[in-house]
Parts: sequence; C-alpha cells; structure tokens
Amino acid sequence: MNKSELLERISNLVVWKKGDQRAPHKPLLILYALGQWQLTGQKRFLYANARPKLVELLIEYGPKRKSYHPEQPFVRLERDGIWELDKPILMSSSFNKALIDYSVSGGFTEEVYHLLETDRALIDQIANPLLELHFPETLHNEILQAVDLQLTYYRRRKRDPEFRERVLNAYQHQCAICGFQVKLNQQLIGIEAAHIKWHNIGGPDKEENGLALCSLHHQLFDRGVFAVTADYRIHVSEQAVGNKTFYDYVKRYDKQSIRKPTQQSYFPKEEFIYWHVKEVYKGDVEDII
Repeated sequence: MNKSELLERISNLVVWKKGDQRAPHKPLLILYALGQWQLTGQKRFLYANARPKLVELLIEYGPKRKSYHPEQPFVRLERDGIWELDKPILMSSSFNKALIDYSVSGGFTEEVYHLLETDRALIDQIANPLLELHFPETLHNEILQAVDLQLTYYRRRKRDPEFRERVLNAYQHQCAICGFQVKLNQQLIGIEAAHIKWHNIGGPDKEENGLALCSLHHQLFDRGVFAVTADYRIHVSEQAVGNKTFYDYVKRYDKQSIRKPTQQSYFPKEEFIYWHVKEVYKGDVEDII
C-alpha cells in the first residue's frame, strides 16, 4: 500500500448507511487511534481499555441513540484494509463480549504505521478529510482536542459565500435566536450561516436549510444543545445545564419562537428540521416531534 492508496481507502470508508442517518463510528475510531499514536507512540490498544472513551466520543459527536456500539467499527474496520486485530473474531459472535473476554487489541496495519512514520504530514491528510466528510466545521477543533490529536495544517472547507449572504439577508443580518448584530466599518462580525441539515450529509445551500446564528448559538446548534422545531420554536435540551450566563444566553429562549426570515419561502423546511432533531439534537426527541 502506498500513500495514495491509503488516502483513497480513508475517503471511501465503508460506513453503515440507512437513509441519511449519521454513522461516525469509523471516523471517530480512526481519529482516536491517530491521537493515541501521536501522543504515546502506541500502535495497538486493548478494546476493553479504549471502549469507555470510544463510547464517550459517540455520545458527544454522534447522533443520540438508545445504545452505543464502538465494538462494531473496532471489528469491521478490518474490511477497509487499514486496520487489524491481534486475534480473530467470528462475525457471528457478540463482538463486544468477545473483544473483552479475549483481551483483543486493535490498531492500524504495519503498512499504515510505516507510511505514518515516513511522512509526518500524512496525519493531516487523513484527519482533515474525515472531519470535513463527517462533521460540521464548528466541531472540528473540539473533536481534535477530545482525541488528543494535533494537526500541523488544519484545512477549512471552502464554503459557498453566496449561501452565507443569502441566509444573512433573509434574517436581516441578525441571529435568529438572540438577535445579536454588530458591525465594524460596515463589516458584519460574529454572525454565521448555519446549515440545519449538515452540508456534508447532503444538506443544500438554500435559505430554507439555513439559519443566521451568532457564533455561540451556531456552535450550540451544531452540538445539539438546542433544536428548532416545525413550529419554529426553540427547544433547549434538558441535558444542557450551566450557570446564570447559560440561562441568559440560552435557556431563557426555550420554547420561544425564532426570529423569522423576511419571506415565507425562506422559513426552515420541515424535512431539514426533522433531520437535525433526529441526528444532532441531544434532548428528548419524542417531546418535540
């Protein structure tokens, strides 16, 4: 395997798909393994030891589910030709139990580690596409910190400037949650165009898939701290807690209506709202659908 072949395999990971549901299990495992190697030089790690951290990553950066299964990517990543286990696991067995009972370790193949050792820029070239393909830009730095991974070069995805301008115009250059607006020398600062359904999941660059949000509320929206429902009301997750400042900037907007755009055709579309609630929001979905 050469560098080009490795990067192609990373770009073409076999990721579980059902409609447009998110499945960031393999990307998070790869980022975690890169972080472990960069931080400690560790090439193999016991599944039993890594499992709590992998579950934590899935809870924080994956969609809300009744249960989380880091054992699936730990075993199935072998099929992508970049990963190996030190003991064979029968596909008919309970992966989680088998990985723990038999003290199974996993890690990249020696070919991959050889490429990483001979080309230090390769970590960046692996991590950047994984972040771009599976997570919004607002979460990239947080994820890198969570997996203890430092990049020499962080590549920002080229965003559609026309989408930003159209969305900001639709909301009169104000945050749809708090109404924040500030300009310096006629330049708008701290207001961003957020995709409701993430662009990397197929969300279009259209006004009805956008919200004008201040930087704070954009980060919290992409993190699932709050959602906007089909009646254009804000729902703050019951799991989100904080001090008085949290109440002032976030919690007090719970159950209130967003600041609506200038035209009916720009209102958030229900199909995009539904996706965000199901795949991003960290609160009780049944209460708001």
